[in-house]
Amino acid sequence: MSIIVENLTKKYGEQKAVNDISFEIKTGEVVGFLGPNGAGKSTTMKIITCFMAPSSGDVKLDGHSIHTDQELIKKKIGYLPENNPLYQDMPIVDYLRFSAEVQGVEKNLIPGRIGEMIEKCGLDQEKHKNINELSKGYRQRVGLAQAMIHDPEVLILDEPTTGLDPNQIVEIRKLIKELGKEKTVILSSHILSEVEATCDRILIINRGRIVADGTSDTLRSQAQGQELLKINIEAEAAKVEKAILELSSVEKVTSLNGKEGWFNVQSKPDMSSRKEIFDLCVKNKWYLMEMSGLETRLEDVFQKLTK
Repeated sequence: MSIIVENLTKKYGEQKAVNDISFEIKTGEVVGFLGPNGAGKSTTMKIITCFMAPSSGDVKLDGHSIHTDQELIKKKIGYLPENNPLYQDMPIVDYLRFSAEVQGVEKNLIPGRIGEMIEKCGLDQEKHKNINELSKGYRQRVGLAQAMIHDPEVLILDEPTTGLDPNQIVEIRKLIKELGKEKTVILSSHILSEVEATCDRILIINRGRIVADGTSDTLRSQAQGQELLKINIEAEAAKVEKAILELSSVEKVTSLNGKEGWFNVQSKPDMSSRKEIFDLCVKNKWYLMEMSGLETRLEDVFQKLTK
């Protein structure tokens, strides 16, 4: 199920939490939705799920508008909000049965759906416990199970791996990637490596506006701009640093703390320093032990776009 967001705005008084944003998510895409706290992520998600009305603009799921087809849209969406509200005094199985009934799952299908969700979300050993007896990680799994109990076409997950240990995160990541083969998924997270490993595409929002849209590789290449090299030369460090800085293609040289002979070299815009560094080593009979390109990290891209 495709999602089209058109000129979406949400105001609180004079403040715009979401400021005229537009984007499209195609059926079967897993999209990471990133942004600092207060950027507008959760507000956008709440509007898409019909939990909150926008000040202006529209959201359409397969052509159905949030203004006219809310009941239909709600049936098509599974939503895990950031605070994961659960009925703490209910046993897991009873809560999932209640969630299935609320979502209109046919009675004869409910036992099978409960069993499937317990297996998929790794709740088998805990299924007879009350929710208030669970760790935060297992409560998060229950939240995921309730979001998927009615087999929705769209999943909107706000910080789904909060409270999970590294092994659980890997399991949930695998589950989300599997779900993405047949469902449209919007995933919000502050763990950038998690988004990069799970999502086909990344949207970054800052101060209510979309500031980036693309794959992680695309965003990194757009932000990189200047060549950055890591080199190791066996020679007197001070001489090496001075000589490299004098090369016509080099803008900046930084020695690595505690690593004798190791440097980061930043080339000038639209230039490469590789050949000049190699020729310099040949000329001075220095041993060039390593020269490799440094890739821009997604964390660097995020910081650059949201500062």
